[in-house]
Amino acid sequence: MWTFVKKRDNKQWLWLALCRRTKQIVGYYIGDRGIKACKQFKVNIAPSYQNLITKSDMWKAYSKTFDPCLHECSEYRGETSHIERCNATVRARMGRLVRKSLSFSKQQAMHISAIHVFINKYNAQKAKEYEKLTT
Repeated sequence: MWTFVKKRDNKQWLWLALCRRTKQIVGYYIGDRGIKACKQFKVNIAPSYQNLITKSDMWKAYSKTFDPCLHECSEYRGETSHIERCNATVRARMGRLVRKSLSFSKQQAMHISAIHVFINKYNAQKAKEYEKLTT
């Protein structure tokens, strides 16, 4: 999902990795949309999720970064619906991530910090929801 800092020309991409079972965000990266950024995103994914099967859209950086034996790029939207739902939730709850917004980050560090705080709260909420389902 893309967002911006200071002006719309300064696009920042929020890369998210989601656990399909718990719906928690297990890794994220904020930066551009290139292969270097994708490699950094992969490093940022929690170690216990590093060698699991992953699915994504057809963005070429994924196929060049992730192990082809464990990664599937899919044109079919149903395979990525969990992350699309998460993206919609993140945009709805964080005003600075809405594309046409008056609330936006003026500094990269504050942008990253605000997203980090949101992800921590989001994961805590999802952990409680998952706990209720399993007990």
